[in-house]
Amino acid sequence: MSAVTHKIQWPAAFANLPAVSVIEQAIASGRLSHSLLLTGDEIDLLAEAAGAIADRLLNTRESSAYFPPERHPDCYALRPAGKMRQIGVDAMRDDLIARLQVTSSVSTHKVGIVHECDRMNVESANIFLKTLEEPPRNSWLLLLTTRPYSLLPTIRSRCLCFRFPSAPAAYSPDGWNAWLADYKAWLEKLNTGLAGKREASDSIFGAYGLIARFGVILNFATAEIWKQQKEKLPPDLKEDEQEAAETGIANGLRARLFIEIEQATRDFAVPLLLADGAGGANSEKAGRALAGAIERLEHATGLLRLNLNESAALEDFLLASLGIWSRR
Repeated sequence: MSAVTHKIQWPAAFANLPAVSVIEQAIASGRLSHSLLLTGDEIDLLAEAAGAIADRLLNTRESSAYFPPERHPDCYALRPAGKMRQIGVDAMRDDLIARLQVTSSVSTHKVGIVHECDRMNVESANIFLKTLEEPPRNSWLLLLTTRPYSLLPTIRSRCLCFRFPSAPAAYSPDGWNAWLADYKAWLEKLNTGLAGKREASDSIFGAYGLIARFGVILNFATAEIWKQQKEKLPPDLKEDEQEAAETGIANGLRARLFIEIEQATRDFAVPLLLADGAGGANSEKAGRALAGAIERLEHATGLLRLNLNESAALEDFLLASLGIWSRR
């Protein structure tokens, strides 16, 4: 495959990664696997990586014209759709597989990109598996997911997998640092003990105040990120696909915020663990409390993956924390 200068660059966070070098060399030598599974913690970065790969595969010296991947006639993207954010069997069959069977029009090859491929339902996953087993001639399939183990093992086994790291956090929602500070202050009050009904009542009201503020911060941040991401999406994206993309942004953001809550909990607990030396009574109590808090937070995060409302998941965690830290 002839080398050309490509306009789509790899994400800066992936610069100098061995995976990038391996993919670049495989493309240059014409030996790239026809099915790639790109995994990582940030679906947006994976989409950028897929764009860079598609640009190199489609825009060669043999191509009759240049098109960016999102507008390329021989590049077909499939995304979750609707409130359930699923990739259904009709979309899989009509919007991806059928198109890959058609002769390319501009490039000598075709590329299919399945965004959030873990959202395939059982029927669409089985149909897609058949395509992996017998891929259309002169085509590549790029699967993107933050949850690779939610895929059928038979799909994973037929793809060459590359895992990409997260980028350093470049965006902190307005009010989020203040929220984390107030959360730590709330834990401090619990840690000193609830002497009476008033203190217990104040702590409960404090928990619900944190829950309400979390929802406001999440909604505002989601709207801001969506404004930026919407400009990068193909102009012909269907309404239900846009809805699913916006929901995906909210889900990804709330997952990151829950991770930061976990880190804030650890930051609060570590000084307590070290206060009277390893093995001391206070250290042991702090260790048990931290383990209990992280367990409840992981439970709440699991509820989020089941599409539970983030306020309900946070409520579950904070109310559990009332007992965990105050009974030390």
